[in-house]
Order: sequence, then structure tokens, then C-alpha cells
Amino acid sequence: MSERIRYALYFTPPPGSALAGFGDAVLGDGRLFESEARNAALAAVTAEPRLYGFHATLKAPMRLTEGATEADLLRATDTLVAHRGPVPIGRLRVTAIGGFIALVPDAPAPSLDLFAAECVASLDPLRAPLSGAERAKRRPETLPARERALLDRWGYPHVFETFRFHMTLTGRLAPDAQADWLADLTRAYDSTPTLTLDAVTLLRQDGAAPFRIVRRIPLQP
Repeated sequence: MSERIRYALYFTPPPGSALAGFGDAVLGDGRLFESEARNAALAAVTAEPRLYGFHATLKAPMRLTEGATEADLLRATDTLVAHRGPVPIGRLRVTAIGGFIALVPDAPAPSLDLFAAECVASLDPLRAPLSGAERAKRRPETLPARERALLDRWGYPHVFETFRFHMTLTGRLAPDAQADWLADLTRAYDSTPTLTLDAVTLLRQDGAAPFRIVRRIPLQP
């Protein structure tokens, strides 16, 4: 397996849904606002998350361990979701997380947190260890001790008790811009009905190219 290929397991909204349409408008065609100038500004602040697509992370991007294949990863994902019913997420709201804007559940969702933890643990045997460059990119010197330990063990610092389901809408913003984008995106977001995680999506990235869907895999009750 090429070291330039990475895989990730995400939640992506059902194709054709209102939530998918909102994500496409924000991260896709950039036609969210009537003002062309504001749409151009939106394209600038969404350049980084556009590379990953509209999603919530369940298993962070990873290279496969030596000898593992994409078919192995698909089989492991099929096993993960077999005989597992849909997982409730609830309603989402627009909020600021650190320096960026995202959609997050409006209320705690313990079963969702548990499922995300299972995704991390189940697929980890297929994950290659972090390279020095990959670890450095996470800036471990800035992380709390627990998150640094999670990074070293699981390849990502925001797992298990530090996990927070979120669907990123912008890159990092300057403080003076964050309030404006939060207000604009909140107004633009038409709250969807109660959301359910009904499938997981396996994606692949070749080199520096955007992530592309390999398969959307329904959860099987």
C-alpha cells in the first residue's frame, strides 16, 4: 500500500437530504448567499475543510499498515456495522469550536459517542503508526497530556472522552471574523429534523487530492 494513500471513516449526510444540500452549498458550489462577494469570501474560508468534504469524523485519516489492503478495510467496516441499528444524533446547531465554525448536536448523544469509540478501536489494527511528520503536524507540544497520549496510542487526539461529533463548516478564523461567520451561517442553516446516523462512509485520499468516497455502508439492524 502506497504511503501516499490515506483512508478515513466519516459520517456523511444521506445524499439528497437537506443537510447534504446545506453542506454542498457551504463546501461545494459556494452558492449559499445572494451576494457574490460574500460567496467569494465563503470560498476563501472553506478552502481547508473542502479538501475533506462535509462530514463528521469517526476514524481519522490514516495510512494502512504494511500488508493491509482496501479490501481488508472494507471487510472490517462491514463487520463493524453488521447487526447494528441506526444511531440517533438529534438536531444540529451552528456553533464555534476553537477557531472554526461547525455543526454539533444540540444535546448530548451518548450512543453516538460510544459508536465513535467503537469505530476507532475496531479499525485501529489496520492503521499504520504515525510517521514523525504526521505526529508533528498535530503539534503534540500544544496538547494536554491526555490528548498527547491518545495521539500516540490511537493516531488522533480527539477520541474516546475527548471526542466531539462535529461537521466542520470553515477553516480557522481570526477572532474578529468568527462572530460574523457564525451569525451568517446560523441564519443560512435551516435546522433539519432529528438526525440519525444511518450509514458510515469510507473515503480515500490519494496524495494531496481531496478525499473521495469509496463506499457508503448502511448500518444493518
